[in-house]
Amino acid sequence: MPTNKPRYTIIVDDELLEKIDDFRFENRYPSRSAATLELIRRGMEALAQREKNKDKTV
Repeated sequence: MPTNKPRYTIIVDDELLEKIDDFRFENRYPSRSAATLELIRRGMEALAQREKNKDKTV
C-alpha cells in the first residue's frame, strides 16, 4: 500500500536488529517498521518526560 509519508533508511548492527526483532515478536507488531516506530515513539516520550522532570528540579 503506497504512502505519502516521509521515508528514510537506517543501518543497524546484527545485535540491535535482533533486539528489534525480539521486541517485534514479543509485542506482536506486524513488521520491523511498526516495531521500530513504536520504539522511537517510546524513546521520544521518555526523553520528553526526562526533560519535564529536569525542569521541575531547577
